Amino acid sequence: MSERSIDVDLTRASSSRVVKERIYKWLLFACAALTVFVTAAIIYTLATDAISFFMTEDATVAGFFTGTEWIARSDGGTFGVWPLVTATLTITLVSALVAVPTGVAAAVYLSEYASDRMRSILKPSLEILAGIPTVVYGYLALVYLTPALQWIGIPVSTFNLLSASIMVGIMIIPMVSSLSEDAMSSVPDSLRQAGYGMGATKYEVSTGIVIPAAISGIFSSFILALSRAIGETMIVVMAAGLRPRMFNFANPLDNLLSSGQPMTAGMVSAVTSDATGGSATYLSMFALGLTLFVITFVMNLASDYVASRYKEEYQ
Repeated sequence: MSERSIDVDLTRASSSRVVKERIYKWLLFACAALTVFVTAAIIYTLATDAISFFMTEDATVAGFFTGTEWIARSDGGTFGVWPLVTATLTITLVSALVAVPTGVAAAVYLSEYASDRMRSILKPSLEILAGIPTVVYGYLALVYLTPALQWIGIPVSTFNLLSASIMVGIMIIPMVSSLSEDAMSSVPDSLRQAGYGMGATKYEVSTGIVIPAAISGIFSSFILALSRAIGETMIVVMAAGLRPRMFNFANPLDNLLSSGQPMTAGMVSAVTSDATGGSATYLSMFALGLTLFVITFVMNLASDYVASRYKEEYQ
């Protein structure tokens, strides 16, 4: 084979590789652009329909964001978002009290104490817990958890925020533990060995060295888990009820023992009601969705800020 024919073959092969690489590049770009397009389309839909909601005669921007009464009827109503927001925040905060300490403790055990054999058992178990459908959690909260709370003497109603909060907390434990464990595992062993060299115990190394070194990742897991809790639907619909109630600051415990309607439940109630399309009740679903989107977006921004602000870099 002559040198000229060899050069022609190499040129063709090189051109073919360039074409393939360009195709791969544009395919990957299309996938990335699709995610941006879908996100922009969701925001546009929520914003336009939310504006339509505020243009109805039953709703105003000021009344929506400052009102303390939510009454959604097929022929109109009163749309003050604060009863739904306070119920959502109550469930989120109580679920955090369940998930954060339990998830971090599980992460510390998996990262610092568990043997390889025990980790191979517990890790898949947590992943199974994360894969359980939320409707099953809602069923367990309504049928088993609420009667159990009543049996031990806690005077909860059939539908209550406490059962919903506990079950949402159990649901997000795998997210907290998995992400926190990943953050702790990324801490260099040299830091641990330095602690042991100073005479520290495993508990002191775990709490005094590993957790502070992984704090940015651990905090990010908190924010992401709470964002997941804020947007939970099936558990709160089945266990918390559909009765909007303004938070009682004089007796905070009463809010947990009684029913309430978080924002996601309010959206479900709006879309499953007898309200016709274009009515204020129907369009309130989009105003609630936009409000919920802004809340979770701000929380994710806070997570990114903390992760970048306190991120530790190791060689």
